[in-house]
Amino acid sequence: MNQAGGRAYNERLTLSLIRLNGPLPKAELARLTRLSAQTMSLIVRSLESDGLVEAQAPLRGRIGQPSVPYALAPDGAYSFGVKIGRRSTEVVLCDFVGTIRESARWAHTYPHPVATFDRVGEIVARMRGKYPATARYTGIGVAMPFELWKWAEDVDAPPGLLDGWRDIDVAARMSEISGLPSLLANDATAACGAEFARNPRNSSADWLYFFIGAFVGGGVVLNGALYQGRRQNAGAVGSMPVFLGGRPSQLIQHASIITLERAMVAKGLDPSILQQSDQDWSVIGEPLDRWIAQASEALAWASVGGASIVDFQRVVIDGAVPRDVLARIVAGAQTKVETLVLDGLSPFEIVAGEIGPDARAIGGAMLPMQASFSADQDVLLKT
Repeated sequence: MNQAGGRAYNERLTLSLIRLNGPLPKAELARLTRLSAQTMSLIVRSLESDGLVEAQAPLRGRIGQPSVPYALAPDGAYSFGVKIGRRSTEVVLCDFVGTIRESARWAHTYPHPVATFDRVGEIVARMRGKYPATARYTGIGVAMPFELWKWAEDVDAPPGLLDGWRDIDVAARMSEISGLPSLLANDATAACGAEFARNPRNSSADWLYFFIGAFVGGGVVLNGALYQGRRQNAGAVGSMPVFLGGRPSQLIQHASIITLERAMVAKGLDPSILQQSDQDWSVIGEPLDRWIAQASEALAWASVGGASIVDFQRVVIDGAVPRDVLARIVAGAQTKVETLVLDGLSPFEIVAGEIGPDARAIGGAMLPMQASFSADQDVLLKT
């Protein structure tokens, strides 16, 4: 390592500790990092000068001088997140603490590449225009299904129309239209990253994550860190084998919203309500009830299968569905797990995610934030 790399790593480590624990005084930061009080004072002063942290009200009522905790400065940095989905696209602008400052979303029958990039470029430019020219933008993160062109038949796209995605370097194209560094991740993995970032105090556990979108996907957290795998395909839970109706199948066939959409169309119902997760889905009636039961059972099988490979302490289920629907799915999965053979497995809990439909876009926005400010040990070798 060199001196510049060491200083950069310690600054990132300090920011990561504040993000993990909330506001911390310099003395506590020095203790956690095992750096000297003088060194930590210089680091905090530098971060404060850069606008990345800000002093909070002094903590009184203790022996000695009141200590001043430091928190992340919301306006310290901004990042864009773009979720390109099979049924909708979303753009969000997030601040340094992960709060959405601006957002835009539109539904489509299928995502046409040219139209998608044109509209995203216009929206990003408009959102940037609302903030000072001196604002610090770390980049733009794109969350989308890998190999989107393979889903043309499933989303009823005309033959060949989605083939354009095959030959596009999505990250490079997004950088071109935005003028910002761009990163790409699987949409469900990004959603898992958003859940992980939103609840860092609970993220030391190993957990399996499911996100119920047009097609169900997921992610994996190991040893308190998002695990994407050597080929960036860890957490491909849609392909997990499940056993429903007396025969084997895959999770994606039962816990995907497109399965409910097809059931509604078969009943002569308008499926457009499925694009509005803030609506009351109870009007769907019997197709919804049947889908919830089916999805719950399939997720129970997948949870047990995942727990048999990795000793997960927690299973998190979230999705682009109303919160009452999600609660029913989580409860159904919990009930079904209790009926399965669990010999040899450690107990695990099943809980609902806390973000909902925005998780994929927020997760995209977190990609450049993590690249710029997380305690990545590769920084030690960089100038």
